[in-house]
Amino acid sequence: MTEQILCGARAIAGDLETVFQTIHRTPELGNREHHTAALIRQRLDRLGVEYTPVLDTGTVAVIRGGRPGKTIGFRADIDALPILEDTGLPYASQVPGVMHACGHDFHTAALLGAAELLMARREELRGNVKLFFQPDEEGDGGAARMIAAGCMENPHVDAMLCCHVESGIPTGTVSVRSGPICAASNPFSVTIKGRGTHGAKPHLGADVIVAGAQIITALQTISSRRTSPTEPVVVTVGSFHAGTAGNVLPEEAVFTGILRTMGGPARQRVKDDFRAIVTGIAAGMGVEAEVTIFESYPGCRNDPAMTDLVRRAAAKVLGPEHVLELAEPSLGTDDFGYFSDAAPGCYYYVGVGNESKGFTCPNHNPHFAVDPEALPLAAALHVQTVLDYLNGDA
Repeated sequence: MTEQILCGARAIAGDLETVFQTIHRTPELGNREHHTAALIRQRLDRLGVEYTPVLDTGTVAVIRGGRPGKTIGFRADIDALPILEDTGLPYASQVPGVMHACGHDFHTAALLGAAELLMARREELRGNVKLFFQPDEEGDGGAARMIAAGCMENPHVDAMLCCHVESGIPTGTVSVRSGPICAASNPFSVTIKGRGTHGAKPHLGADVIVAGAQIITALQTISSRRTSPTEPVVVTVGSFHAGTAGNVLPEEAVFTGILRTMGGPARQRVKDDFRAIVTGIAAGMGVEAEVTIFESYPGCRNDPAMTDLVRRAAAKVLGPEHVLELAEPSLGTDDFGYFSDAAPGCYYYVGVGNESKGFTCPNHNPHFAVDPEALPLAAALHVQTVLDYLNGDA
């Protein structure tokens, strides 16, 4: 059966690459994926797959099997990033300042390929497959809003799957681990208010820039001195804005960033430490600090049984020697964690790296590109995993 699935995936490889390139040329930011959603729905119409629009640009499709059984869901995110592409590819983004720099175009094309292959086998399915084409993974969490809209019901989803491209491993490989795999996240914003003055008379003011620099430096002690060396915690400050001239101390400074933990008690402790450091140093330096910490993605934790399912399926499709064990979780975040909190799930990495073609750059980078040869392999793996789950190898 696996060889038949692979042959079927290879037969549509050219079509999948066309879909992938089309999406890549016309990337759209979160909640604005109108053209992408239209393409997805046109493909589903052509395949005869029933679907329901959700959240304007999201789509939930259902492939109903010929026999009763469980329902497994599969998520593909569809949004792009505000990055100016610099790959030089013939199908590079035609939208200035917007790029599929995280592989969501690949995820979408591969899942549409899996839909085509599953429709050809729907009579043998013992249960149903739900396909989630989710908006706004990179923004405020389309997954949570899809769940709130009821997409996990009618039919009820018993298990969830999701893949993500990884340029650090070669095409034809898969990497996975049981347990924690992605971090929980808490974006933050800090506004420091002081007293402006002439740069020649700093003693007459309250310097928000010096205070901000002290605070930002001290925040790194959360991971280096307040957290066990074996526990992953990252405090990132990504922006710092203050001032308009080199000889003026400004009244206000703002810095923003994100806290990353593996969830659990550490998540609250890091937030508490963050507030204490910011407000304490601010008070000591004669400025005021307003701290806002936002609740965001809960982190992803792979269910052991679902992880074993993916390992076995990947070994069938790619060979056991091409199934890699991820040694440690990523501190990257993904809102798939909302889905895997709602149903046992597995989030796994599909290799898209190809050194000979220059496809080695990490994601969220202007030079990021994936190896399109991985598309049929990913589609075949999706199908094999779904069939194994529904038809008795779960």
